[in-house]
Amino acid sequence: MARIESAVMAVELKTPKDIEYMRVAGRLASEVLDFITPHVQPGITTGELDRLCHDYMVNQQGTIPAPLNYTPPGYTPYPKSICTSVNHVVCHGVPGEKRLKNGDIVNLDITVIKDGYHGDTSRMFFLGPASIQARRLVELTYDCMWRGIRVIQPGKTLGDIGHAIQTHAERNGCTIVREFCGHGIGRKFHEDPQILHYGSPGIGMKLEEGMIFTVEPMINAGRPEIRQMADGWTIVTKDHSLSAQWEHTVLVTADGYEVLTLSAGSPPQPA
Repeated sequence: MARIESAVMAVELKTPKDIEYMRVAGRLASEVLDFITPHVQPGITTGELDRLCHDYMVNQQGTIPAPLNYTPPGYTPYPKSICTSVNHVVCHGVPGEKRLKNGDIVNLDITVIKDGYHGDTSRMFFLGPASIQARRLVELTYDCMWRGIRVIQPGKTLGDIGHAIQTHAERNGCTIVREFCGHGIGRKFHEDPQILHYGSPGIGMKLEEGMIFTVEPMINAGRPEIRQMADGWTIVTKDHSLSAQWEHTVLVTADGYEVLTLSAGSPPQPA
């Protein structure tokens, strides 16, 4: 996800050739999550998950882990190949020696580069039995992402996407993280447009066929405020409440949308 910046957006519409490459990159990113799923068990460290994903990407897929050494303005190089955000970590959790335990929830965020194109997706995982609150938050966040996706078609606006996500989250007593957003993606990791996960219907840029961007709401069980940890990357909830996130990369088609980050192990859409 990208930190929200205030700037005029210049959106690149993708060509049919670009879209074919993006389909491949998106599927491969999702297949990393399929591969790692059986390893997400109590007792494993987030660093081990990173190593397993890195080796699978590089040695099995022939992809490049996009986060490794990624250095946006104002940041030090990101030191790992995936993001592992546990419990009250909102996003950009840096893998390390933390050992996952029963009751944890964790988001694994994967971005691969294949033939110069980026595929970006994330999933939530439960470690053993989850609390009622944790399960409710994770399921609600998944619903929010899909409500945003299902709005997508030419002529709709970015505000329509954000409104669909925000209203469902807030109606259910949760809050939206506003400092980070979805983003355009293609040959660059982060492109325009910025996809806010809150907004008003009919407001903002109109969607056009050929746009590709991520929808990746970060939803908190408590208050929306966040803070950055000393590592310069990890973002946590200020009140230590649980946070959840799901992400897909989506193409705007002539009559709707196509989710590019689906694979055999992708969870089914909510009803």
